[in-house]
Amino acid sequence: MSDGTKDQRDLSIVISETDKGFKVQWNTVTEKEDGRRREKSYEVEFIPSDRGGIYAAAMQRNVFGHEVQQDPMKGQPYVWARLSGDTLTVFSMFIHQNGDYEMQQYDRRLTENGLSLVFHTHRNGQPVRRIETELLRR
Repeated sequence: MSDGTKDQRDLSIVISETDKGFKVQWNTVTEKEDGRRREKSYEVEFIPSDRGGIYAAAMQRNVFGHEVQQDPMKGQPYVWARLSGDTLTVFSMFIHQNGDYEMQQYDRRLTENGLSLVFHTHRNGQPVRRIETELLRR
């Protein structure tokens, strides 16, 4: 956490190829000191954009059946990915009800033992949280 405190977390991730691009699935279980557990699961499919190394999230389908981005003005995240060297970065931008914005950045890089993950959250340009971990390959 940005204040130096630590939470116990169980993280898992699967990155797989799809017909049009790739999919990232991840699960996070946070355990609090009082025994509470919170689990979140996400899945985002990415398709190539017209810009090399940048991928658009195909998170919903329009009335014609085409994958489209979600609408951040409706409180939905705007998500995209970048592949730069050996690092896959997934960005998520949220616009809150009061107009504040939040950016999340997940940097994932293959390592000898698995995957290095660095996660950042910024609200209105100010750092809120940073998590660094190594996920071991099964």
